[in-house]
Amino acid sequence: MATEYENYIDGQWIESESGDTFEVRNPANADEIVARYQASTRDDVETAIDVAVAAQDDWAGTPGPSRCQILKEAGKRLDARKDDVTETLVREEGKTRSEAAGEVQRAIDIFYYYAEKARDIGGTSKAPSAPGKELHTKREPLGTVGLITPWNYPIAIPAWKLAPALATGNTLVIKPATQAPNMTRVIFECLDDAGLPDGVANFVTGSGSEVGAPLASHDDIDGVSFTGSTSVGTAVAQSAADDLKRVQCEMGGKNPTVVMPSADIDDAVDIVGVGAFGTTGQSCTACSRAIVHEEIYDEFVDTISDYAESLEVGAGLDDPDMGPHVSESELESTLEYVDIAREDGATLQTGGSEVDGGAFDDGYYVEPTVFSDVESEMRIAQEEVFGPVLAVLKVSDFEEGVEVANDVEFGLSASIVTQDLTEANRFVDDVEAGVAKVNEKTTGLELHVPFGGYKNSSTNTYREQGDAAIDFFTSTKTVYMNY
Repeated sequence: MATEYENYIDGQWIESESGDTFEVRNPANADEIVARYQASTRDDVETAIDVAVAAQDDWAGTPGPSRCQILKEAGKRLDARKDDVTETLVREEGKTRSEAAGEVQRAIDIFYYYAEKARDIGGTSKAPSAPGKELHTKREPLGTVGLITPWNYPIAIPAWKLAPALATGNTLVIKPATQAPNMTRVIFECLDDAGLPDGVANFVTGSGSEVGAPLASHDDIDGVSFTGSTSVGTAVAQSAADDLKRVQCEMGGKNPTVVMPSADIDDAVDIVGVGAFGTTGQSCTACSRAIVHEEIYDEFVDTISDYAESLEVGAGLDDPDMGPHVSESELESTLEYVDIAREDGATLQTGGSEVDGGAFDDGYYVEPTVFSDVESEMRIAQEEVFGPVLAVLKVSDFEEGVEVANDVEFGLSASIVTQDLTEANRFVDDVEAGVAKVNEKTTGLELHVPFGGYKNSSTNTYREQGDAAIDFFTSTKTVYMNY
């Protein structure tokens, strides 16, 4: 019998007013129900927002060092549960054990990082224009914020929204994705055990229409932070803008890696391969386009195809190279893009099929896939696939490589593989992406620097992580004092 989990509102674990639940199944074995969660309603959201608003003044008035201790203790409690949490993440989202363990550790590190940030959130002193005066700034919390998080990083992304929001004195309501809510629930268990005051943070599960939409549009929500698809993020931003609430949306990507003739082919293939097929390609920063110079194009295509064929696909708990898709719908979407690429004239080099037979029949598995002869106008080179599908495009020189890299509506992460310092610096200057990397995979982020995209990858308002998260979750007040 699968465990049924409750919402967390006003410091209590409670059922939804609807009385309904939804189930989450193991992507490696769809016959296994991992858990059931509350199918919450707008009334549940209203209740959660009301208690968060009521708790806001006291939490904002809590000294930073006290908030620090709660966040640090939550991090310690999550660290103590790391092995069990890792296994739960694998069973619910499908990542390999190694990928899941790395993500859980990242969440732990995020709580430790923002715990220390909570100690010294302040302002700046400026020189006044006359004697007998003082001029300074101070940071204040936005108030009550709504957080909406995706399924593909089900503990890291909630952590990097929750921790800075709490560190800066905001109260909040969070809605995790319905495909993998358990990791956010675990964070709330740790926060509760760490002594977080009632009402400060609230956890509500349910659909986007019943929970996400009212959370983004509610008059008492002062800021919204969203991560997910561009279509939904655009709707969230438009809804939030109706009453001028602060909004931050990080959305889709179509991330390129440009490979130049000076690159070592094996190194380039490793960089592209990990970026394309890691986390089953289910990352907004995944490399979905390899833009390769014509001098090394054929060799690169052959080598990356061999790389893809060498990857072991299997259940995440067995720690293979690549796990299943998170759901049947995600698997079907990837297979549909394989068909579209073929119809548009791309050449299927390897993969492209569902993995079946034996235990594979019970899960959502697909082969790592490589297409060559891809043109920039093809849908496989323009649209976010969100699966382990790599399009390889040929270019004649560096300038064309950057032009093709920028020839999409997204601009999240981009990389180049080169030993030419001039090319490296020109790429950083010219590529239209919020994250630019040299001789590194497009995936992988440091937690203490800003993260965000250009164009349709972001609302282009505020960045996430590092000090940028502090900026988003606080307002700056300028103080003039004549003494």
